[in-house]
Amino acid sequence: MSRSDTLVLLDFDGTVAVGHGPVHAYARAAAASLAPAEREAFLAEATAAVEALGQPVPTGRRAGRADRSGAGSADGLLPLDGYDLVRVLAERHGVGPLALSAAYLASRHALGTDDAPVSAPLGLAAVVAEIRTEATVVLATNAPAIRLPETLAALGLAGLLDGVLTEVGKPAGMAAVLDRLGAAPAGPSRVLSIGDVWANDLAPVAARGHATALVSRRPPPEARPTWTVPDLPALYPALRDWVRSGGSTAPSQPQPHPARVPARVTTEG
Repeated sequence: MSRSDTLVLLDFDGTVAVGHGPVHAYARAAAASLAPAEREAFLAEATAAVEALGQPVPTGRRAGRADRSGAGSADGLLPLDGYDLVRVLAERHGVGPLALSAAYLASRHALGTDDAPVSAPLGLAAVVAEIRTEATVVLATNAPAIRLPETLAALGLAGLLDGVLTEVGKPAGMAAVLDRLGAAPAGPSRVLSIGDVWANDLAPVAARGHATALVSRRPPPEARPTWTVPDLPALYPALRDWVRSGGSTAPSQPQPHPARVPARVTTEG
């Protein structure tokens, strides 16, 4: 297969850019609309809940409602990611949608600064440079382009990506991304989507029969990725093998047929 027939899709927040800095910045900005006492209570709750996201589920337990500080949304669904978690908690404390929207934009304007620091997984730039000789590598995120070029450069990825797609609108928008990149369900192209949110980053790709890798220490029970890894470096051997084989490496877990593509979407990418 040619390089153009082998596609690696990378998510941004929580995958390429790791660390809770932007999410904490979002919480601080959202808290600005609250009275002092309520602000302090919200920030304490949000900080503890966000930091708990990076902790593995205790042995013998599955990820679930009790493992997310009880932060279920009004529709009974668990938060998808750190941004969604902060949104749910902020709404409980009385932060309105306009304030949340402004807070999200404020967090993106701070992306990659001391107020919202992120880092790249160890060895990522070298691995991307290596696999690009045999695959097309594209970043696809729900986030806007605000400070994205600067942050990618700081992460060592400037010039290493074949494309950067912003405001994708996952999960529904992922179908358009795949169509744009020529990844038809029965076409010759093979895709590996890598992300930290099953519903947004992976389920739409798995639904087309392609490979997926979930980067999570707390995979949701409904997730059926090809690979599950606690962090991105743990995926590097399988990623290299998959690219070298032209996308034909046998998965360690069966892919769902078909995968359910949820309708929920979060701004984080």
